[in-house]
Amino acid sequence: MAKIKTALGLMSGTSMDGIDIALVETDGRDHVVPGPVASHAFDAAFAQRISAALEIAAGLERREDRPGDLAALEAEITRRHGEAVARFLQDNRLDSAAVDVIGFHGQTVVHRPDHGLTVQLGNGAQLAEMTGIATVWDMRANDMENGGQGAPLVPVFHQALARRIGASGVAAFVNVGGIANVTFVAPDGPPVAFDCGPGNALIDQWMRANTNRDYDEDGDLARAGRADDATVDAYLADPFFARSAPKSLDRNDFSLDAMPAMEAGDGAATLSEITARSIAFSARTAAMTPDRWIVSGGGAHNRAIVDRLKAHLGPERVMTAEAADLSSDMMEAQAWAYLAVRSLRGLALTYPSTTGCEEPVTGGVLSLPGHGVTARRAS
Repeated sequence: MAKIKTALGLMSGTSMDGIDIALVETDGRDHVVPGPVASHAFDAAFAQRISAALEIAAGLERREDRPGDLAALEAEITRRHGEAVARFLQDNRLDSAAVDVIGFHGQTVVHRPDHGLTVQLGNGAQLAEMTGIATVWDMRANDMENGGQGAPLVPVFHQALARRIGASGVAAFVNVGGIANVTFVAPDGPPVAFDCGPGNALIDQWMRANTNRDYDEDGDLARAGRADDATVDAYLADPFFARSAPKSLDRNDFSLDAMPAMEAGDGAATLSEITARSIAFSARTAAMTPDRWIVSGGGAHNRAIVDRLKAHLGPERVMTAEAADLSSDMMEAQAWAYLAVRSLRGLALTYPSTTGCEEPVTGGVLSLPGHGVTARRAS
């Protein structure tokens, strides 16, 4: 039996709103015991700095390049993660020696799978030195080097969660972050997963452009509005939705350029409907009929999205992660802790059915305090 390890997962997602931290005890296989969690929000000025970096990163041709503000921003992102870990350990009365490994996602600033390019700002070697804890990072690159899309990486964790909650049929795990993605877990065989369309990113952009708010809290504005079906249809006519899986998106692959002028509530409703319909459409892409759809990420708190999913998929089959005794907000951070342990053990992080890689591959770079960087490759 594989030894249980205590891992700390750090996630800063495409919403660019802060750092999620989750402690997990796991063997990197079926044993998953969630521990304490925490979130540390970015201040508005720093979130804007990350947003501005996306424009610089759009011109990157090599993943190691850091032009303009990217090098300084990477150092600052890493420093903030290190401080968040120190605070988390103090708040939970834990010593760094109690944590075997950190799974460090970093901040994605560009993801272009068509060009084999993905960049997450964050220096795992610097983080290992700051925290005194072994750190696994840069977990997407090896998948791309083996023909994969580099995303999504959470599906193998979803598979472990399906076993944990005793799912007997097909379970669909839907993460609605900046981008929405879905994992289909059947009782036998590897998970099937792909990005399915815009998540919260366009809704948040709409809110900032048309209201004095950063997001549609609880989906209240969208629920008071009315979706424009013609606009929804126009978005869903994008060739991305007709592509077979696996497939993944950069947060800039969809924009508000196709949104006509309309009332703020109608715009929020329209974008929420786009998200819900693209998720519902994913079942046809995967050729599966899930018994239940488990919704996590920020979109799990958006009642407009959840209501529209229930309308499309059946109210009895759609639930938030909490209804399945899981965490909507911390599932990705927990996944990064789990993936770090799998990486240490040379276990597969991705599969042909999740990212399109040529064969199941591990991934990640391991940094040890005082020992520099040692690359890990598929075994």
